[in-house]
Amino acid sequence: MKDRETKYHDITPFFGDEFEAAFKRFIDQSDKIASFANSFVPEGEDGKQILLSYIDSVKDKVHSYTDFQKVLTMGIFAPAVLRNTTDGFTTSGTENLESDKAYLYVSTHRDIVLDCILSFYALFLNNKPMGQLAFGDNLIANPFVGDLLRLNGGIIVKRDLPMREKYLETIRLSEYFVDTIIEDNYSIWVAQKSGRSKDGIDDTHPAIIKMLYLSKKSDGISFRDLINKVRIVPTCISYQYNPNDINMSREEVRTIREGQYNKRKYEDTISMMKGIREYKGRVHVAFGTPVVGDYERPEDVAREIDRQIHLNYKLWDTNYFAYDLLEGGNRFESEYKDMDKDRFLSRFSHLHEDVRNFVLNSYANPVREALKEKES
Repeated sequence: MKDRETKYHDITPFFGDEFEAAFKRFIDQSDKIASFANSFVPEGEDGKQILLSYIDSVKDKVHSYTDFQKVLTMGIFAPAVLRNTTDGFTTSGTENLESDKAYLYVSTHRDIVLDCILSFYALFLNNKPMGQLAFGDNLIANPFVGDLLRLNGGIIVKRDLPMREKYLETIRLSEYFVDTIIEDNYSIWVAQKSGRSKDGIDDTHPAIIKMLYLSKKSDGISFRDLINKVRIVPTCISYQYNPNDINMSREEVRTIREGQYNKRKYEDTISMMKGIREYKGRVHVAFGTPVVGDYERPEDVAREIDRQIHLNYKLWDTNYFAYDLLEGGNRFESEYKDMDKDRFLSRFSHLHEDVRNFVLNSYANPVREALKEKES
């Protein structure tokens, strides 16, 4: 493992002495910790001071990213976010997972940070090992955030590279994934495609699967054997209300209309904070069964991931109501009979028609995907 730590040093979580140094930098920046705390502790200085006092009281227990996750991320951050911004958190499918095995969790992607954190919180609550988390480098707004991500088991995904360099970096990243899972027996969480699913259609990009194989093809391993060794687990997290539904829809509508959308500086950071701070209703994380078998093509693996995600995705009243509204029927009326429909729609009343329709479709599409799977 030491050799790999050196080979992938610039993208891996912190280990050993480097972890200790980064953690010291982190706890010495109480002003930045207090500022970050605004996203998940109650208003006022008391909440911030309680957090700082808590970190001071547990700092001697933190010597690895696994410690950091258990003591801080799952010990205080995830519970605080769920307590302050949701009406409940549920999980399913952890019985499909063996505690002594590592997995590649290929997940839906709605929220920049919470998708991976809450997926691992679901594992934590069910006494399953967590692992490492793949983050895009667009999230690293400053050195403090970079340290925080890697202290938390973050793997840095470099995105803004020339085409040739990006291909080589993707191969290197994929090789790290495979080595970490097979050789080190540590799990990894990765989104099913680059960027969030703004339209609510959760489709896995086959290139993710292809790159896993290409990174190890020269070793003589077959595609089938590689897939069986990395043990992909389709993972989906569903939010009753998506705090970023409107701004994601505006971004996508503009992209469709103008051919591109150029993000403003810190736009991802703003979305990240919005996702953490604002109301999400109920939240559910579902784990599928490991994808193993006689798979011969990346497309076939991606299709199986999608099948499980579309069937396991927890559909809320907001999803069923949006579907019936757009389809002009009442097929699922019983699923939203107690819902405050006017309040839900009022969130979008000020929007231009095309943006409003896009938002509503983002809620309806998971229902459509589930129906397609059940009817196929």
